[in-house]
Formats: sequence, C-alpha cells, structure tokens
Amino acid sequence: MTNHLYYGDNMPVLRASVPDESVDLIYLDPPFNSNATYNVLFKSPSGESSDAQIEAFDDTWHWGEAAEEAFGEVLRSGHSDAAKMLNAMRSLLRENDMMAYLAMMAARLLELHRALKPTGSLYLHCDPTASHYLKILLDAVFGKDRFRNEIVWSYRRWPTKAYRFQRMHDIILYYSRNAIPGTFNELYREQSESSRKRWKGKRQHVTFSEGGRRNPTAETGEDSAVPLDAVWRIPILAPSSRERLGYPTQKPLALLERIVSASSNPGDVVLDPFCGCCTTVHAAEKLNRRWIGIDITHLAVREIRDRLRGAFPDARYEIHGQPRDIAGARALAEQDKHQFELWAVTLMPDGKPWRLGKKGADGGVDGFFYIMTGEKKRELCVISVKGGKNVGVGMIRELMATLDGEGAAMGFLLTLAPPTRPMKALAASAGFYESDFGSFPRVQIATVEQFFEGEGLPVKVPPLRVAPGKRAAFQQPDAGQGELSM
Repeated sequence: MTNHLYYGDNMPVLRASVPDESVDLIYLDPPFNSNATYNVLFKSPSGESSDAQIEAFDDTWHWGEAAEEAFGEVLRSGHSDAAKMLNAMRSLLRENDMMAYLAMMAARLLELHRALKPTGSLYLHCDPTASHYLKILLDAVFGKDRFRNEIVWSYRRWPTKAYRFQRMHDIILYYSRNAIPGTFNELYREQSESSRKRWKGKRQHVTFSEGGRRNPTAETGEDSAVPLDAVWRIPILAPSSRERLGYPTQKPLALLERIVSASSNPGDVVLDPFCGCCTTVHAAEKLNRRWIGIDITHLAVREIRDRLRGAFPDARYEIHGQPRDIAGARALAEQDKHQFELWAVTLMPDGKPWRLGKKGADGGVDGFFYIMTGEKKRELCVISVKGGKNVGVGMIRELMATLDGEGAAMGFLLTLAPPTRPMKALAASAGFYESDFGSFPRVQIATVEQFFEGEGLPVKVPPLRVAPGKRAAFQQPDAGQGELSM
C-alpha cells in the first residue's frame, strides 16, 4: 500500500478513499473555536492577529446549514446510540458554536470508526473546553467498554496570569474498536530512584527509548523496568527547538512516537484526518508504518511535503486533491478561483496566503514571504496570482504600486497565461533589489507551467527568512525512537 496525503475536507476524503476496516491506528487532534490558532502557520504581514483562522474553518464552528447537515447525517446513520446522544446534547446546548462542533465531530467519528480495523485503536487529543462532550460521544460511537485510557500529557511551560490553577497538561482519549485491543505493545519506563537503589548491583543497565522497551526483562534477565502509566511527561516544543516549524499547535514528535509504538506494528496503517504540520506522518514514516494524512489547507499540504523532503528524502507517497500538471492547474482555476490562488501561492518558497487566506479585496496581493537582507534582518515580498486566460501590462502596474504601498522589497506575478512583451518590459523597468546576497530583479513574472518544469524555481530570490527547525533534519527510518522522557 502506498502512503497517501490528501488535500480536502476529511469527511468526503474518508468516504471516497478510506475503505471499511482498513486502518490500524487513528490519531486526531481536531480543532475547536476556542483554539483559534489551529492550522494557522503564520501571522499576517499587515499585523493581523494570528487568532484569525484560515477561511477553510470559518463556517465550521457556527451553527448553520453545514452543522444542520452533519447533525442530520448522524441521525440517519443507523447508529442509534450516537444519534440519541447527539440529539440529547442538542436538547441541552441548543444551536450554538459548541453544538456545531459536536455535530461535525460526531459525523467524523462515525466515519473513523468505520475505517478502523477490529484490532485497531483511536487516540483523540482533546481541547479542554470540549473534552467532556467528546468522551460522551466516543462512548456512544465505540461503546463505553471500548474506553481504554484518559492519558494525561504533562509538560512545563511559562505560567500565564489567570484566575485558576496553571494548566500544564492536555488530555488524550484512547479507545479500541473491540473490547480488547488487537494491538497493544506495552511500553516500559525506568524504575524510580528508590527502586533503583533497592536493585543496585542486582540488575544490568537498560537504555530506554522514547516508547520504552516492549519486553526489557527478557533482554536483561532482571526486573529492571515498570509498565508505562497514563501520565506522560514529555516537554512541549520550545521556540528554539529544531522540531519547531512555526505551527502554534505543533505536537512533539516524541508524543506521537509513543502512540504509534504502543498501538501499531511495522507495516500497519496510521491515519491522521487533521494532519496539520504532519507530526503523526513523521512518526509513522520514522517507525516504518504506512500512513494516510488529510488536511483542508493547501498551505498545510505544502508544509507536510517540505517536512518529509527534509527528514525522509526517499519517502514514497502520493498527493491527492492538488494539481499535478498544468492541465490540473487550469481545471482548478476554472472550478474555484480562490482555491487556485491559495494553491498557487504555495508554489513559491515559503509562500503564505495574504490576509490569512480570507476572501475579499486584497489590493492585488494574494500571498507573501520574507527574505533575508542581512544578519537578523528581513524584508517582505508579495505575490500576485492571475488565473485567467488574458493577462496585460496593467497587472504589472498594479503590482509595482503594491510594492510601494506595502513597503515590499520584491514582487512576483504568477500567471496561467504567458506574459506579454510589454509586461516583461515594464517588469524590467522596476530595476533591481540590492541585498547582501547580490542583486535580484525587483519585479518578476513566472507562469504556473514553469513550476512543473525541471527542478529549480523559475524565479530568483535571496535566501529566505526561515525559523529554526523550519526544515526537518534528515532521519533514518527505523523501528526505534529517541530517549524516553518522563
């Protein structure tokens, strides 16, 4: 089975592309409207707060036609327990943001249950404002006797001012498809200091991996370890961490390695329907599992692709739902102009949607990225995308005006149609941007087709401003993990 990365809403992707009882392990970290930074990989250069969400999620968290349809799907599903529970929740909560979220999640949990093998398991990473409702839904979908653990992911972080105890943990709900999970590799940790003193001189030294050893006593012949409990002390990612990709809700690789190690074996299929920046996929690839990742933004799919290229250059997978050639790009432009613009922006190195990808007046700007101009200095570059069949010199004038208005260093026009000679001449008249890394044409034009040709970029840019850890370090896939964090 080939690994698969899907762009799109996970509901139709699951129905169309994930067969019944085909997945061994599911991990999901679904967003809720209180977690407003979900799937926002950046801040807008115009100073907009990063608590605005990419447009793909704007309607998900409010009661409306989509929520009503999801609610109806659950009632029509034939799963009486889930239908009764969701109906009871609506009687209590009425039609509000929480109920819209729960209706969306209930419909997707039914699909995930369908896709899970009888021997499989599901781990749901909960938002604290919705975790109690989600546990009730999971009991209804899976059966209360399928509940295995409430895992506490414990960590330290800088305290915040609040009229409550400091929150230093997340909850992960663990369920199995059957009453007894078909796959559970018990993980171990080192004994406490007092136990080690009691055993001093009576046992061999054991080195524990991130997931722990599955059977340490068989390897050492000594009683040198204890089974891992449900409180997992794994540090959150520091801003300077090499893992950090600039994604606010990014989870540590160690956390996902532990889940993948415990509830799957090499060759098993791991699914993440809210893939984000691909930590689940990274862990699955590293531990020799097959995987399926789904995300609803073009930007996230680009980030996943770049992360895999950096960490696993030889990883084999297919990307679905995005153009693979110029014909596919033209079809997307005709079908949905806005989605074409969002996708085309990701063709540029580190390109991100302008104004967080929201529809509306954009002043001729569809995307942006930053370049290095010297040590610890950066400059804004803007991207304009044109998906129509006709292009003209006015597009260059508009882009040049935007450069001045936004104080940008460089501007790039991406088009489906070939640029005209007057367009090229006017772009050349904009002169050069002088940086510590050389001179670069200040206004450049590239066709989408050029991005499908060859390996290099069809534009010239100075080095990008990339945050620490932005490109994942190379890793050799294996069946082991890093050091165990307690």
